[in-house]
Amino acid sequence: MTASSYFSADYAEARARFTTAAQAAGARRESHANPAPGPNGLALSTDTAWFGPADAEAVLVTISATHGAEGFCGSGVQAGWFESGLHRELPPGVALFAIHAINPSGFAWLRRVTEDNVDLNRNFLAHDGDYPTNQGYDDLHAALCPRDWDDASLAETARIIEAYREEHGAWALQKAISGGQYNHADGIFYGGNAETWSRRAMVRILRENLGGARRVAVIDYHTGLGPRGHGERICVHPPKSNGLARAEAWYDGDVTSPYLGSSVSTVLHGVNSLGMAEALPGAELTAVAIEYGTLPTEQVKLALRADNWLHLHGELGSAKGQAIKDQIRAAFYQDADDWKDMVWDRAVETQRLAIAGLAGG
Repeated sequence: MTASSYFSADYAEARARFTTAAQAAGARRESHANPAPGPNGLALSTDTAWFGPADAEAVLVTISATHGAEGFCGSGVQAGWFESGLHRELPPGVALFAIHAINPSGFAWLRRVTEDNVDLNRNFLAHDGDYPTNQGYDDLHAALCPRDWDDASLAETARIIEAYREEHGAWALQKAISGGQYNHADGIFYGGNAETWSRRAMVRILRENLGGARRVAVIDYHTGLGPRGHGERICVHPPKSNGLARAEAWYDGDVTSPYLGSSVSTVLHGVNSLGMAEALPGAELTAVAIEYGTLPTEQVKLALRADNWLHLHGELGSAKGQAIKDQIRAAFYQDADDWKDMVWDRAVETQRLAIAGLAGG
């Protein structure tokens, strides 16, 4: 089979593909039902598959659909890993734990956010009201999320956003938009004011399955940022930390850090690796997100803004709504064989290096 054959067309197919492949490969499986409604009454679930010793102290965790619409990528890698037989490569004492569609609502509805309009990768912090501030986003919110979505509105908001860029610089604009914000529940990159279902599910799943693990590697699959098809390994462990040092050693220095300014990503608050560390306090954690580029950044941001408008003010079943959904899908999933091949090759390399790092102690 070719790499392109591992990728699915929608959430329902991806879930069926994952569960079927995991069962055929002999995995220990679990399902965690999400109570939110799916399209046309579709049942939503986060599913898991475990390969290797039940009491393994070294475990590789792969995660798909932290940002729902990005789930095509990670799901394809997870299902392909089982179908291709690569799960048989595990060395003695090492296990593989795949978490499929941790944000199933976003995946099913083709949204980056959860059913609460929350960016899951900004939600892992204390919801005590003392949130990080993002004045840049506050200044731009009305322009980023206008009430109308037409040519005149887009032209005016583009003028406002460009003026911010000219005054503050491109990097400040990126930080303002995507760094995360906690003041506008109807906005983009909103971190929420409470723990989402997906956050609680991930913490529970990790605690229940990895309580005995001592060394844990995490690869969280993302799309939509950076050059098309390039998989950037982003490490959010702090500078000079053991986690960052291990990641640099395992991946032969081919990792980037938002803290050090070497990543296409800005520094974020409330990322899911914080929740992993909290859930597994006795484990040595080495986490990376692998980020695959799709379309140019401005097109991706425009798609996010359009999707936010659609779910607040538009009609999903309209021609305009369908066009926006096509736009968001293309922003996070390139349905092209060459892109899928690049995703697969980089994923295989990355997961093999992580397993080797775990096996080496």
